Amino acid sequence: MPFDAIYDTPDEALLVLYANGDPAAAQELAARHLPRVLGFATRMLGGDRAEAEDVAQEAMLRLWRIAPDWRTGEAKVSTWLYRVVTNLCTDRLRGTKRRRAVGLDDAPDVADGAQSALAVMVENDRMTALNAALDLLPDRQRQAVVLRHIEGLSNPEIAEVMDIGVEAVESLTARGKRALAQAMAGRRAELGYNEEGS
Repeated sequence: MPFDAIYDTPDEALLVLYANGDPAAAQELAARHLPRVLGFATRMLGGDRAEAEDVAQEAMLRLWRIAPDWRTGEAKVSTWLYRVVTNLCTDRLRGTKRRRAVGLDDAPDVADGAQSALAVMVENDRMTALNAALDLLPDRQRQAVVLRHIEGLSNPEIAEVMDIGVEAVESLTARGKRALAQAMAGRRAELGYNEEGS
């Protein structure tokens, strides 16, 4: 397959190509999914980037292992990956209830002219507060809220990932949003939000 044609190839076809020995297909799949899988795992694990990297790597390894047996049309690659990451995160959270604070080493590097130091600090504080509020939610509510409002999945996609009905997704998401709003209440000024919400 010509190298530039790989960008237009659907995920399932790329997985079949990888199973047949095409390394470029694996590179494209990883480029498409690894950043989102890593971000999702990081949020599910309360901001623990090291644990999230382990989860993301394990999820991709599992995808490569099942590639020869993949049945096209049964599930989307992205949905399958979110389900695997959800299960891996749940297992890790059950196995260890420790939470690690975000340290200075975890703060993102800022390119010259990108944002002021104050803007970066405010954004980091907001993300830390959001992650702390997400940590207060029960696991299933946190999963539903992150998948819907951060990862941008539709309710039917979330239902497939979580193996529940669409109505249950709507209920979990609504309860999770209410709990988040309650947890964040009274912190607007502290987090640098003005009256218009920016």
